[in-house]
Amino acid sequence: MSNSGNDLESKLAALQEEATQAIASVDTLEQLEQLRVSYLGKKGQLSQVLRGMGKLSPEERPRIGALANEVKEALQGNLESKRQELQAAQIQAQLAAETLDVTMPGIYRPQGKIHPINSTIDRILDIFTGLGYTVATGPEMETDYYNFEALNFLPDHPARDMQDTMYLPDGNLLRTHTSNVQIRYMEENEPPVRIIAPGRCYRRDTVDATHAAVFNQIEILAVDEGITFTDLKGTIKVFFAELFGEELPVRFRTSYFPFTEPSAEVDVQWKGKWLEGLGCGMVDPNVLKAVGYDPEIYTGFAAGFGVERFAMVLHQIDDIRRLYSSDLRFLQQF
Repeated sequence: MSNSGNDLESKLAALQEEATQAIASVDTLEQLEQLRVSYLGKKGQLSQVLRGMGKLSPEERPRIGALANEVKEALQGNLESKRQELQAAQIQAQLAAETLDVTMPGIYRPQGKIHPINSTIDRILDIFTGLGYTVATGPEMETDYYNFEALNFLPDHPARDMQDTMYLPDGNLLRTHTSNVQIRYMEENEPPVRIIAPGRCYRRDTVDATHAAVFNQIEILAVDEGITFTDLKGTIKVFFAELFGEELPVRFRTSYFPFTEPSAEVDVQWKGKWLEGLGCGMVDPNVLKAVGYDPEIYTGFAAGFGVERFAMVLHQIDDIRRLYSSDLRFLQQF
């Protein structure tokens, strides 16, 4: 055996020992990959050693070549074992970091609550949709025709006065009631009609404990052949019974509204007191004519009421302004 063969054999043995110790000492997959490239890459240390094989005799080359393959396979085995070890450790560390202690209390995030106005609207809509009514909506910015003229308001009616109605520079106005919805709906739909129209309304009103310039109103309308005032009374009594959870005394007082004839104010007795509930009446024939209905064939009734009034009664609120204060101490009670 020549000195060249012995030298290569010693270098291969030293390389294997050095690489084995280096592989055993690495802590990360990135370091392990660097060692693989350093020892087994195209320009790695093993390739550097094998470049000396060209100087060997033909008899020595097979032996040194076989030894080099053994060293390479041994290092590859060590690298693979270390890679699997590091990957397993990495997975265990990730599992430990992501482990949930199901016995620990959760993170508290306060849940939102429904505003008393919205909950009252939802409650009323549930009652009337259960009676077969359809929810209808309309624009808050309205024309004089839909807000007044088609509803049988005379040109000199006090409700047209600037003290009551908020007029806009373009000649339109902010609706003073949701009765505009019944006109728009009847124009587009043939009888029978049964709708409930919730929405925001605007009036030039002095704000105090029971009044607001911006408020929510709900209007109901039923038009069909043969509808009478008795149907109106029965509907309102059922509504109050469902809203308050018990059948209550109800009284009708003669009143006047341009779009209903006859008209009435309705009071309900709640906890020993008479409360003003709503305004109602039979749809005026002029309103039916305005939408193309024949008043000789069809009759109907309508009723309207403020949502805030019922919200205050149901939740025992003493001042309407509290509903718009955005005071969390107040809102968190609901």
